[in-house]
Amino acid sequence: MDWHHPDGARCATDDVARRRFVDYLHEHIRELLTNYGKVDVLWYDVAWPLDAKGFESERMNEMVFRLQPEIIVNNRNKLDGDFSTPEQRIEAADGGRAWESCMTLNGSWGYHANDVEWKTPKTVVRNLITCCRDGGNYLLNIGPRGDGSIPEDSVRILETVGAWLERNGSSIYTSEPCQPRRSAYAMFTRKGNTLYMHVHAWPGDTATVAGLLTPVKSARLLASGQTVKFQQEKLRTKLLGLPREAPDTPLTTIAIECDGEPKQDNILVRNQHERLNA
Repeated sequence: MDWHHPDGARCATDDVARRRFVDYLHEHIRELLTNYGKVDVLWYDVAWPLDAKGFESERMNEMVFRLQPEIIVNNRNKLDGDFSTPEQRIEAADGGRAWESCMTLNGSWGYHANDVEWKTPKTVVRNLITCCRDGGNYLLNIGPRGDGSIPEDSVRILETVGAWLERNGSSIYTSEPCQPRRSAYAMFTRKGNTLYMHVHAWPGDTATVAGLLTPVKSARLLASGQTVKFQQEKLRTKLLGLPREAPDTPLTTIAIECDGEPKQDNILVRNQHERLNA
């Protein structure tokens, strides 16, 4: 969609306007992919008001891949493309397909002076963890002012998240899909046999992972490297002797080294609990 083009909306009901607009659109894509060197990603957006047939998307993609054979394209010209793009929600694609969740820092895609519903740094980090856990990318939008400056609240949020990533980035970058999903107060990511427990509601002296089936070899606070004592039972693994207050913000990450890929079975825990309380 080109919001300023006179045929942008008219093309939905006027085939002559559609022909003009589609030719205009294809020619601009051709120019972008011809005159600016190697292009890695083409991110289509706003397929309204036409469908794939109306936008002639198959012909469009054929041209794109002919001009840039190594490019990847998303699914917003109403074809599947190379990756999916859920908007304002986190939803993993089926079958191992690549995906990225595109979300705003407040409620607006562009600059909006009166939109003060900012996501907290904790919410942003938790969204990032959720995307990484399921093998996706977190595409976080900011809305610059008209002069190009970044709103102070955006800077504050991003600097806080960036500082957390400097300390805990190894739990995020190059992470792999993680079968353990969550606990009452934590979330998980994984890299190889290391399970990263991201605690968003600090429990104090002891943290528990229910239903962790894989034997634990060691544990440590990721940011400081401090060793964490643990006790593993059939239905739960206890992390002991933790600081009374959360040692990191907005989340504290505990790296749990396992003897194999970490697996969790909460159904086993639930069934055992029901038997004990029957």
